[in-house]
Amino acid sequence: MFGILRNWRRRRIVRGADVSDRVWGDAWSLLPILGGLDADESRRLRELAAVFLAEKSLEPVQGMVLNDSMKRIIALQACLPVLNLGFDWLDALVSVVVYPETFLAEVTEHDEAGVVHNYREARSGESWDRGPMLLSWADVEEDAGLDGYNVILHEVAHKIDTLGGTANGMPPMRSRAAAGQWSRVFNAAYADFNRRLDAGEETPIDPYAGESPAEFFAVFSEGFFEIPNVVHDAWPAIYAELAAFYRQDPLKRLILPRP
Repeated sequence: MFGILRNWRRRRIVRGADVSDRVWGDAWSLLPILGGLDADESRRLRELAAVFLAEKSLEPVQGMVLNDSMKRIIALQACLPVLNLGFDWLDALVSVVVYPETFLAEVTEHDEAGVVHNYREARSGESWDRGPMLLSWADVEEDAGLDGYNVILHEVAHKIDTLGGTANGMPPMRSRAAAGQWSRVFNAAYADFNRRLDAGEETPIDPYAGESPAEFFAVFSEGFFEIPNVVHDAWPAIYAELAAFYRQDPLKRLILPRP
């Protein structure tokens, strides 16, 4: 019953939303990542973004002020990964806390000797398993280009990942066979990626992907949507898995220079 009521409410939101270019054009024009979407995809993305703004709480802090265009920029990018998955895939994302600049996060780590270290670290984004998504607006603006860095896509990927129970680099799969294929491809690529880093090689994808399987999935999701040519050329098997999972093929719609 809850699902029926939720879907009815979302259809009502869409019917009452103005998803015209007149309203969304300014935000859309600042996001080259949306290039190549056809008319149907563009309409559906704007509808998802309208639902996002109606259901999710955007909470500016530390003097940050969000205007309507800024809210749409966040919503459009947050909804792009779920364009063909459905809005339910954002269920783990309830609120978005927006800082004007990078913010300090409390970090707890255990070293090899078991000693606990607590410190504060500057971050551009963060995703809590059972809490909000945190963003630095300065980094959102800086990440507008197609360079493989996108804090919104990164943190949304973490939220999608947690739908499987915990952020471990394996979001919910459509079947056991798909899960097995994903594990084989990603585990092999993750091990190879870290071997390259250990050997001192430069990688065309942010080395932060080697931090953990969860970060590997999040960083490669950024690359998949922003620099799909790089991911496809260097890790074709990873690209194929991400295309099958997200049900999108950015390589076919984005016009990108070859590296």
